[in-house]
Amino acid sequence: MLSPLTFEPIFKENLWGGRRLPEFLNRPAPHDKPIGEAWMLSDVEGSLSVIRDGPHAGRTLRELLAEFPREILGGPGERFPLLLKFIDARQELSVQVHPNDEQAVRLEGPGQRGKTEAWVILDADPATSRIYAGFREGMTADAFRAAMATKRVPETLHSYTPSVGDCVFLRAGTVHAIGANILLFEVQQTSDITYRLYDWDRVDAKTKQPRELHIDKALACSNFAAGPCHPVPAATQGELVGCEYFTLHRHTNQEAFRVGANGECRVIVGVAGRGELRWKAERRPLGVGSVVLLPAVVGACEVVPDGPFTVLECGVPPKR
Repeated sequence: MLSPLTFEPIFKENLWGGRRLPEFLNRPAPHDKPIGEAWMLSDVEGSLSVIRDGPHAGRTLRELLAEFPREILGGPGERFPLLLKFIDARQELSVQVHPNDEQAVRLEGPGQRGKTEAWVILDADPATSRIYAGFREGMTADAFRAAMATKRVPETLHSYTPSVGDCVFLRAGTVHAIGANILLFEVQQTSDITYRLYDWDRVDAKTKQPRELHIDKALACSNFAAGPCHPVPAATQGELVGCEYFTLHRHTNQEAFRVGANGECRVIVGVAGRGELRWKAERRPLGVGSVVLLPAVVGACEVVPDGPFTVLECGVPPKR
């Protein structure tokens, strides 16, 4: 009934976006405007992923999940719990924060989810790129408000120059921003709630106005006690993130290796090199930008590299 699944990317126009994602994914650009995000696996209302090929081609992830919830997730579920995307930041994204599950319901209404996320850096400019993740040690809400009043918000945040391969885990409540000239992969909860605190005094070319800020909601969700958020180093293999919402592993190998697990939903993402996914008699090429959903009933698969190959593996903890 089910085999490994791939989906059409959903390109998102963003004023801070670049031009790299269509070529990166070997797909035609939908327009000549800046594209900041490519949503590769989404069950967000209004942006539902469509299966690219195979017997279920043309159906949405939501349609398939309604028919095969346990076969896909390994347990009950009405909605796919993760959103996977690539981000191309030509300019800085806003300084922002996301709510946790309880805050999302309280601030936005029933059925809303929070947004805990993780990034893996795929490209960065050593001269211009910065990652902003968490507050500097000792930052308080009062000091942050004073910094907002004098437009010194970036000075309040922990920041560093990223290296390719760095992994940044951002629990909901962590104030953060992606700096300029960065390409990254992101896995997050299925949520599109973002509260902006600062937008670099930018004016939207379309509206000729600054973008909306969400100061009160953002401050209500900001975790000042957490302090700086340090990256998992680029050289780390195996588990990068393990939390209640997802797991994230990195595999780099020149020899065949296994991905997936019996009874568990996994998603594999190619980020460097190329290879082949093998499952039963099926052979599927993998390369940079490949995103493949392994339903729980598929179980373990084999990845056969063609030279050094790096794959990220995202795990979806099943509901019981």
